[in-house]
Amino acid sequence: MSKDIKELAEEWLNLDKDPSTTDEIYRLLQQKDHDELEKRLRNRIAFGTAGLRGPMKAGFACMNSLTVIQASQGLAAYLLEKEENVKHRGVVIGRDARHNSEKFAKLAAAAFVAKGIKVWWYETTCHTPLVPFGVRELRAAAGIMITASHNPAQDNGYKVYWENGCQIIPPHDSGIAASILQNLKPVTWDTSVVDDGHLLVESSISLVKDAYLNAVKGAYQPQGVSVPANPDFRFVYTPMHGIGLRPMKACLEKLGLLSQMEVVEAQAQPDPDFPTVKFPNPEEKGALDLAMQTADAKSITTILASDPDADRLAAAEKVSGKWHIFTGNQLGILLGSHLIERYAGSTPRDKLAMLASTVSSRMLRALANKEGCYFKDTLTGFKWLGNVARDLKKEGYEVLYAFEEALGYMIPTVCHDKDSLSAAAVFLSAISHWASQGLTPYTKLQQLYQTLGFYEDANTYLVSPSPATTTAVFTAIRALGSPYPATIGKRKIVRWRDLTVGYDSAGKDNVPDLPVDRSAQMITCELDGGALFTVRGSGTEPKIKLYIECVDKSSQEAKAGAEEILQDLLREWFKPEENGLRLA
Repeated sequence: MSKDIKELAEEWLNLDKDPSTTDEIYRLLQQKDHDELEKRLRNRIAFGTAGLRGPMKAGFACMNSLTVIQASQGLAAYLLEKEENVKHRGVVIGRDARHNSEKFAKLAAAAFVAKGIKVWWYETTCHTPLVPFGVRELRAAAGIMITASHNPAQDNGYKVYWENGCQIIPPHDSGIAASILQNLKPVTWDTSVVDDGHLLVESSISLVKDAYLNAVKGAYQPQGVSVPANPDFRFVYTPMHGIGLRPMKACLEKLGLLSQMEVVEAQAQPDPDFPTVKFPNPEEKGALDLAMQTADAKSITTILASDPDADRLAAAEKVSGKWHIFTGNQLGILLGSHLIERYAGSTPRDKLAMLASTVSSRMLRALANKEGCYFKDTLTGFKWLGNVARDLKKEGYEVLYAFEEALGYMIPTVCHDKDSLSAAAVFLSAISHWASQGLTPYTKLQQLYQTLGFYEDANTYLVSPSPATTTAVFTAIRALGSPYPATIGKRKIVRWRDLTVGYDSAGKDNVPDLPVDRSAQMITCELDGGALFTVRGSGTEPKIKLYIECVDKSSQEAKAGAEEILQDLLREWFKPEENGLRLA
């Protein structure tokens, strides 16, 4: 029999020792706001493959001190059960500059110390990739980063890395979730273990910083490769109110490029309220406006931007008097082409691997095929890109690069997660190399289009009123044909891969080559004429995401084809008005 809401509130008040959140629940009880209490207390915040992420509020369903302690206790117990020598190897804990990040990080540290586990403590804010880098460098059992990446200011999160320096994947996510439920009563709230210097807490940024900077320098200028000097080149950088400026300066100083950077001063320092942007995400419309104004005022034609935890990279170039913001796919192929072109290692081409997630452009696949390299696609997210890269290394491949269209770029010689700083180093190296050939990033991109074909997308998303609506929409789509719909608009579907139900029309015995997840909606279709699209339910937001790509002999034809498929999908499959969906 389920508890009534007053019992749930009482349970919360018995466990929570943070006055700011106990007061919230007391106030809601006094106001008899049972609807809000239901939202806050009835269901637990889900621990998934990205760990935790959500709004900072009181209640089991939100990010707060209690849920952070419970997650930490569950993770600690799971590590002690599954891994060897955990107490000595320890965990790396880092944080960004969001509201409550420092408090949450200290509470996590206290929970691990209470279990006798060493904490490698990053004593200042850091960019997210320094945690997975530190896990490998310090040979830790796991890593935790307190961040909500590019989410709005009211959110925070708890990101978990395994001993291999990759984000966790099944079965660890469900194993940790189960362990959390067995460790709900807080053992300690005492953060003095960090403040007063407990023997199990070791300040450790200085132990990993130099190794990280050396790895970035190696990505910028691999052994045996020279980067042409380009002293007149300058660029504008914005950390978008996040923590990117300090590590970016350190990296550029290491590369000898610090004097070439101009900073967007209004966005330079960490500010958890992100006052100058609607959303602190460089993908969002208008997010680069201040950077463009700064560049225009200084007659600079290149912009780089990172999101608040500095794991995503955006870039823009002034072309014929107008700013061209590179899409994630465009920047992805530019970085990949440079890494292949400048590769100076000894690995044979057929053992040189490149990865992209299944929602990203197939242009990298075309480039890899042309260059004789191995290519593999993965499920969405760097948890998969990182872990698959690790698996390929065991099989004898050297993974040169991986990317995802949402501005994520992984240079495996630095870390096995997306990283704006190593990606920026590769991009700056590429700009110098291209300049020596009389090219800019934009003209290099046009050259690649001429060689590989014009790849254009019509990516967007629909806001869904509920998970139940999303499920109902996808169920109705599957019912449009048997075993799947034959067409979309005037185009024939030549391959249907459904990773929710586990069906692939091109797979052996119709079994997909990628992992199946019955809790997530995801369908990919290849169409006659070379077009492809993936539609999926977002795992972190109330959205249905549409990724549509066409390849053709001109940009205009490819764009028109992608847009036509989008309109066909909206009309035949998603029916926004009928299903209560809102187009972005």
